[in-house]
Amino acid sequence: MKKLLFLLSVLLTTTAFAQTGNIRGFVYEKESGEPVMFCNVILKGTTIGAATDINGMYNISKVNPGNYTLIVTYIGYDTTLVNITLKGGQILSQNLEIREASIKLNEVKISGEREEMRTEVKAAAIKITKQDLEMMPTIGGEPDLAQYMQVIPGVIFTGDQGGQLYIRGGSPIQNKVLLDGMIIYSPFHSIGLFSVFDSDIIRNTDVYTGGFSAEYGGRVSSIMDIKTIDGNKKEIGGKLSANTFSSKLFVEGPLSKSGNSSFVFSGKTSYLDKSSDLLYKYPILYFDEKGLPYSYTDLYGKVSTKGSNGSKVSVFGFNFADNVNYEGISELNWNSKGMGSEFILIPGGSPVLIEGNFAYSSYNTSLEEFNQKGDSRIRESGINGFDMGFDFTYFQPKGKIKYGFDIHGFSTEFTTYNSVNSKIEQNENTSEFSAYVNYQFTSTRWIVEPGFRLQKYSLGISPEPRLGVKYIVSEKMRLKLSSGLYSQNLLSTTSDRDVVNLFTGIISSPEDLPSQADGTPYKNNFEKARHLITGVEYDVSNKIDFQLEGYIKDFTQLTNINRNMVSNTDNQFIVESGIAKGIDALVKYKGQKLYVWVVYSIGMVTRTEGENTYFPHFD
Repeated sequence: MKKLLFLLSVLLTTTAFAQTGNIRGFVYEKESGEPVMFCNVILKGTTIGAATDINGMYNISKVNPGNYTLIVTYIGYDTTLVNITLKGGQILSQNLEIREASIKLNEVKISGEREEMRTEVKAAAIKITKQDLEMMPTIGGEPDLAQYMQVIPGVIFTGDQGGQLYIRGGSPIQNKVLLDGMIIYSPFHSIGLFSVFDSDIIRNTDVYTGGFSAEYGGRVSSIMDIKTIDGNKKEIGGKLSANTFSSKLFVEGPLSKSGNSSFVFSGKTSYLDKSSDLLYKYPILYFDEKGLPYSYTDLYGKVSTKGSNGSKVSVFGFNFADNVNYEGISELNWNSKGMGSEFILIPGGSPVLIEGNFAYSSYNTSLEEFNQKGDSRIRESGINGFDMGFDFTYFQPKGKIKYGFDIHGFSTEFTTYNSVNSKIEQNENTSEFSAYVNYQFTSTRWIVEPGFRLQKYSLGISPEPRLGVKYIVSEKMRLKLSSGLYSQNLLSTTSDRDVVNLFTGIISSPEDLPSQADGTPYKNNFEKARHLITGVEYDVSNKIDFQLEGYIKDFTQLTNINRNMVSNTDNQFIVESGIAKGIDALVKYKGQKLYVWVVYSIGMVTRTEGENTYFPHFD
């Protein structure tokens, strides 16, 4: 009898679950067709609802069948109401459009940030939108991501190092930059003031300065995830601009009358090496040249098409080039190019969201140096390869499960000369495989995100648990924590002890690492780190936000170039450890006519080799 009652209760529970339905879809701007992030979609007369994600998607689970009115609200936009009918067991797809109202965009951004803070852990994360970039003071008249990055807490940007970015104790190679899922190996130009990304194509940028979730991997310091716009699906528009530094062309528009396809193109080039001779009439350092020897050209294009239920496919390509020419002394060039595709698939009868990407990219750099006789030698480095990944998101009433895998194959080529002018070459082919699962549980007070990532390198496996927690103390105050293990297989040929070194090569982790101090070999050849981030968020008012974070990054194994190598019998690499720790404070004010960031950061970075401890130049 007990078994019969138990079976009956299971059947009743299953039947009750089957009688509910799901409502999902995307919210788009009516004027452009672009997705709207972090707006609220609720059922009228209830407290049931959801916020849209970065793709503009919402999902409302376990809704009883019946007639409802969907309400879309977002500060800066008119409220939209749509009547729907939901049947038991149905997954209803309902896309929505909202029209921008006559309210300032800075008020819109506040709402989006606050909504994300209340629904996501995102410790040690900064969100940058197109509107943010437009609000910042600029050099050259055009907003740029490189200039915005310099005010982010914990970030050090060095123009004398060729536009290098150091984030909370991590060197540039330890920062992964993603453009629509594609890895960009050199995101900033040599002059240091400009990035390769046109601000008009950027929809959203998430900068994770540490403690990032299991969704990301392959780096031991930070992640910069950049998403671009799809282009206006309603009308053709663009921009042509020029200043004393550079000029650019931006065009976007629909490809079909139905409004389901669109394109976007951006091209920008500099003539600073020519115009600066008129504007800057002083010799550069100890050279006789006048002006500035920098030039660059950046091209980007994208075509997107979407289905009636919100499924989307995009194809994109880019070509970024940079040149620094000190005539008769040295010339530095690099070129980065690639193409790829990404998609979002919404299966009709499944509560799972499927995302994927495939990309091929290459990066090549060379430095030609001349002696007094006019003879030259060339140092070169290059990396090229493919990346393919799939992500699956399963939505639940109180959270979501996200899991996926990534395959990355690449080859590196490196040629240089040592202190005795001997030629050194390294050519490698390698591959990486990673898989992850991340679970988000939400309640009235708690957001908990445990996760696990497995990184498989050619010479080892790195299991990497992750954890993110946010406690909502009140409507205005939130506490947060994130931690995890991280690894990577790419190295820079520049030592952390070098003060100035414009040429930076990229190689994979070497197989012949020196032994530890006690003579035992290292178990793995890849770099490893542990992160711990804690912090507090407080909404002082509708216009003022305050954030305070403390962090520790324990780099348990780092591989560095041996600067003391004098013969071919010496070890080419050394193994170090390191600690980065500090406190960052941020106050943001966003009014109708005033946009202010006040940042204070204090930190310390050390590297240790054996018994020797030193401070790298970016400490």
